[in-house]
Amino acid sequence: MDLIDDQLQSQIYAYGLTFFKSLGIKTQVAHVLNSVILLLLLTVVLYAIDYILRRILMLLMIKTIRKSKTRIDDFLIHNGVLKYATHLVPILIARQALPFIFTGFTRFTNATLLITDVLLTLTVTFLINAGFKTFKDVLKTNKRFTDKPLDSYFQVITILLYAICAIILFSEVTGKDPVGLLTALGAASAIVILVFKDTILGFVASIQVSSNDMVRVGDWIEMQKYGADGTVLSINLSTVKVQNFDKTVTTIPTYALISDSFKNYRTMQKSGGRRIKRSLNIKIGSIRFLEEAEIQDLKRIKLLKSFIIERQQEIDNYNQTHVDDPTMLVNGRRMTNIGLFREYIKRYLLNNPNIHKQFHLMVRHMQPTEHGLPIEVYAFTNTVDWPKYEGIMADIFDHILAVVPFFHLEIFETPSSTDLQEFLIAQHNQTKKQAD
Repeated sequence: MDLIDDQLQSQIYAYGLTFFKSLGIKTQVAHVLNSVILLLLLTVVLYAIDYILRRILMLLMIKTIRKSKTRIDDFLIHNGVLKYATHLVPILIARQALPFIFTGFTRFTNATLLITDVLLTLTVTFLINAGFKTFKDVLKTNKRFTDKPLDSYFQVITILLYAICAIILFSEVTGKDPVGLLTALGAASAIVILVFKDTILGFVASIQVSSNDMVRVGDWIEMQKYGADGTVLSINLSTVKVQNFDKTVTTIPTYALISDSFKNYRTMQKSGGRRIKRSLNIKIGSIRFLEEAEIQDLKRIKLLKSFIIERQQEIDNYNQTHVDDPTMLVNGRRMTNIGLFREYIKRYLLNNPNIHKQFHLMVRHMQPTEHGLPIEVYAFTNTVDWPKYEGIMADIFDHILAVVPFFHLEIFETPSSTDLQEFLIAQHNQTKKQAD
């Protein structure tokens, strides 16, 4: 059924035309005045209808929607679905009424119909796009889709939707078959690919990132090339937004995720443990064999007592069998301060309630350097929370650094200006004393 009855429209137009003729106005002028007056009246009516739909009906719908518990209706309002839907009614009424208003004026009729067709096409396009946005927002509320690059997929849908809208508008304005436009676009595909290169690369990258589960929204990633180290906020066609831990935001091209390397900490966070990999440099000149009195003193350390007793028995048995001259320390086997130091750290970590016992735990030598012998602690905490992790690691190394002197070892550190000054003063005093 038509929105406005054709017979009623004809009667309205004829009544207006008769009225103007009765005033003694010429027929042609009467047609013009009649069309202008009817156009003004139609504009007022359409505005009133639009106002009623948007201000009254929509307010009633919003009031009803907000009482519901679901969020779908909220997304419908937020994305403008209801707004674009209410615009359709005035446009459809205008399209039906305009041919009768401009009766006898073919050019105006065709022009106004073209305008209404364009407006109708744009409104329907915006309405469909708003519907897709609502669908995307609904999917984001589902836990299965919260970490998926939905923005990328829906941006592609939006681009396709607008491309279809542009083709329809081209066909309406020019009156030509849209196949001709598609043929021309096919011939200019190289230019299209060049213009939309980043979009195409981003779309392909989004698919690969999603299918290979490389990155999800909410992941902690580190990409040194772009200065990114933080949580992924969003993934769309052209960019990936990462909020760094200093609260800045780094934007990375989406295709960089498959063309460059990056580090994703998701598996670490899921594992329940975070790695400690830190070393301290021991002054090589302080490493030596331990004397008997020093060994007995270290037996007082609870964590080492059983180990020292067992190890000493093993060493004594070996030396009695294989060593001819035990007075030479390099003959046979001896306990070293660095060896007991490593064992103490290992046992300390094993007894630390904050260390994950199911993961690797090592205290190892690294390659000696001009800065001494690095002793590396390789272990995992039983938490992935960053502040707690830093606190646990700091506590461990506070303790390790404090016990170094008990093993008659020294930490290597580059001499400061104060150290050099004290050394020179001591040398000067010694030289002066010798001279006196």
